[in-house]
Order: sequence, then C-alpha cells, then structure tokens
Amino acid sequence: MLRKIMKGGHRKPSKSDDNDFGFGPPPNSGSGPANNVVVNHSSRAAPGPPSPRYGPTVITPPPMNTVEPLPFFRDVPVSERPNLFLRKLQLCCFHFDFTDTLKSMREKEIKRQTLLELVDFIQSGSGKITENCQEEMIKMVSVNIFRCLPPHENTGQEPTDPEEEEPYLEPSWPHLQLVYELLLRYVVMSDTDTKVAKRYVDHSFVLKLLDLFDSEDPREREYLKTILHRIYGKFMVHRPFIRKAINNIFYRFIYETERHSGIGELLEILGSIINGFALPMKEEHKLFLVRALIPLHKPKQISVYHHQLSYCIIQFVEKDYKLADTVIRGLLKYWPVTNCQKEVLFLGELEEVLEATQSAEFQRSMVPLFRQIARCLTSSHFQVAERALFLWNNEHIVDLIAQNRAVVLPIIFEALEKNIQSHWNQAVHGLSVNIRKMFLDMDAELFEVCQRQYAEKESRARDVEELRELTWKRLADVAAQRGGEDMITV
Repeated sequence: MLRKIMKGGHRKPSKSDDNDFGFGPPPNSGSGPANNVVVNHSSRAAPGPPSPRYGPTVITPPPMNTVEPLPFFRDVPVSERPNLFLRKLQLCCFHFDFTDTLKSMREKEIKRQTLLELVDFIQSGSGKITENCQEEMIKMVSVNIFRCLPPHENTGQEPTDPEEEEPYLEPSWPHLQLVYELLLRYVVMSDTDTKVAKRYVDHSFVLKLLDLFDSEDPREREYLKTILHRIYGKFMVHRPFIRKAINNIFYRFIYETERHSGIGELLEILGSIINGFALPMKEEHKLFLVRALIPLHKPKQISVYHHQLSYCIIQFVEKDYKLADTVIRGLLKYWPVTNCQKEVLFLGELEEVLEATQSAEFQRSMVPLFRQIARCLTSSHFQVAERALFLWNNEHIVDLIAQNRAVVLPIIFEALEKNIQSHWNQAVHGLSVNIRKMFLDMDAELFEVCQRQYAEKESRARDVEELRELTWKRLADVAAQRGGEDMITV
C-alpha cells in the first residue's frame, strides 16, 4: 500500500530542472496546452523546494468536452496535411491523470487515436515532414516523455534482491508507448535528414533520454534502448557525447547510489558499440574498460546486469587479446569475499575470459589467479567449489594450465588434497579426484614433488601443533604448582 501511495503521489520537481536543458513550449494559436508547458529534466525527485526561477508550471488537463477529434489525414488535401499534422501534435501535448481510469476517458481515447494516426503517417511516408513539423514533433515528444520519475521503493537501506522486486508499471503507458513509437519511427525513417534533425535531437535531448533509463517500467526501458541505439547509429556527431554520458551514469551508480534500473539496457547498447570499435583500439576505449566496466563488478546488484556486463568484457578481450591480463586482475580486485552467488558469477565470467586469453597474457596473471581459484576450490559452499572445478572441463584452459603446470600445480595441490580428504560434498570430492588424476597423468614427476612437499608441510604443521600443545601443558603445570587450589582450569 505504501508503494502505491508513493508512486501515485505528488512528484517533486528535480533540482536539475533548468532552462539549459529545457525545450520551450510549442507555438499555439488560441487556448491550448502548450502555454503551460515547461519540459523538466527527467530525474528522480530531489528534496527541497524548487527554484522560483526554474520551477515547472503544472500541466493541467483540458476542461471536459474541449478536446475534439481532428479529421483524418486521408480526408484532407495534401497541401493541408502539414498544418493538420501540427494541430494533431498540439492536441497530443495535453496530459491526463491515469491514476483514475474513469477520468477523462473520452479525451484520453481521442489523444490515443491521434497518436496512432501520427505514427501511421510517419511510417507510411505519405508526406514529407517539414523542418517546422520536425521541431514541433520533438517538442511534443519532450512534453510527454520527459518527467520526474517516481522514487525507488527501496532507498538502499534494506537489502533486497532486485530480481524479486515487482516492477513499477507506468500508468500512462497507453499514451507513452505511442509517443515512443512515433519517436522511433522518426529516427529510423530514411527521409530524416540528420543535418536538420540534430538541431532538435541534440545533446540536451539525448541527455534527458538517458535519464529516463532509470524508469522502473521495463517496457519503457526497452523502447529507450532501441531508440538510443538508433540515434547512436544515425547521428555520428552524438557518439562521443553518448559514450561520455553513459560513463557518467556508471560512475554515479558505482560510487554514489548503487541503484539504477537501466544498467542492463545501457550495457546492451554498449555491447553493440564495442563490437564496432576499430583496431587498434583507442586509449579512450581502454580507459572506459578500466574505469567503468571493470568497477561495475563492485555493486551488490550485479546479478541483474551481469550477463550484459560479461558480454561487454569479452568483446574487449576478443578485440584486443592483450587486455586479458587487465581484465583478470580487475576481476581479482573486485572478487567477492562473502557473497557466494556473486562468486559463482565471477567464475563463469572468468572462464569466458580465459577462453579468449593467449599464453603470454595468461602467464602474467596466473599466480594471483590460481591463488584465488585455490581458495574457491576449498569453499564450503559447494556451488563455488564445483564451479571452480568445472574450469578443468574447458580444453583451452587445460592447455594453458598444462603449459604452465610447474607454476599452477604447486599452488592448487593443497586445495585438491584437502577436498579429497575432508570436503563434505560428494560431487566436489569426485571432481577433485578426477583433476588430481589429470595432473598425475600430465606430469608424474612434478606430481610426486608436489605430493612430497605437501607431506612435509603437513608434517611440519603437526610438529608445530604438538609443540603448541606441549607448551600450553607446561604453562598449565607451572600455574598449577604456583597457584594451587586458587587456579581455575577450563
């Protein structure tokens, strides 16, 4: 109930509602919605009163029975269609209250039908869209989609699983979907001249689109992902700006909020972008890997977007194999200590990275890497230990290990022996026996050396333990002689 009240309640304007990011109201003849329209920078509601200079005016719905349907495009001469197009855009600037399904039903349906006509008109290509019409269309889109998003239900104080949270569905989606569809058709339309369109689909517009990725409605994020991807492909002038803006979203998510709904969708876009990087790779792109993508392994909610993140990481390694060492050391830096499910994800990603790793890069990081793998092998959580043992099912990884067995086997031999002697899970025990036999067949002489070193280490450990117990016994005897009956023994 509290969630419904929060979602449906009054939304405060954002601090970032500023004229530097706003679109002006569309021109309007007579009384219409555009006179009261100021587009807000889309973001979470910020605390505190809005600035009187930049505070948004409330967009009120039109009085009942004042919205009338306009004629169809097919019913007017071709020469009048641009003017009719503008009138339909102005009609679609009205906002309606969707929290009450019975309120303004007629007007909502008129707007929905009008949006459908606009989408069909753009898609059919039956008329050239003039520059003035393009400008007014982007203004109408801005009025409808750019808004303050409702606050997240979980502010981060309580640990929750993001995958189990029920997604918030935008009540006004029947209209929003058509507005997004109109924008998408405009962007992908072959007649759209980027030299003209970039005046309206500018940096400010793109920045506000990126802000909307924090929407909790997965349907909205899916549209935003498609639209932004198309904008990146069509408007080459915006590409560096989009990459930098996505960087900034990641930085804020990693180091400040650790809460954002659209990280997965942004990573999907980046996966396609990385796939198109030219070789040799620019230093800018390598810095993006080190400063943004690898640190994305740090947040607790990684399970929500790990699949997309892993794809981006693998794309970098496949593009430039020399980055494998950087990626492996980055994974080790953020390796989880107490989160076993996260550890299983890391091991899966590590296998994919190692599969694309060549021998020289493997040798640079194999010592710290297999020290970590050895810790995973002896994990009391059977899924972690089992997933680490599954690395030996990969032929390429086994080949790398075989080439460097003199270094790898001494590191993990103790872990394998401990699993065989005392691990509680039978599957882990059986896999450990198989890998032990694999090393024995691979290099019997090295195996015997490791076995002898392990036996000597265990013998020394037993001697140390016996000495420790003997020392405590002597202390207890001395204390008993001096203290007599006053000594308390445990």
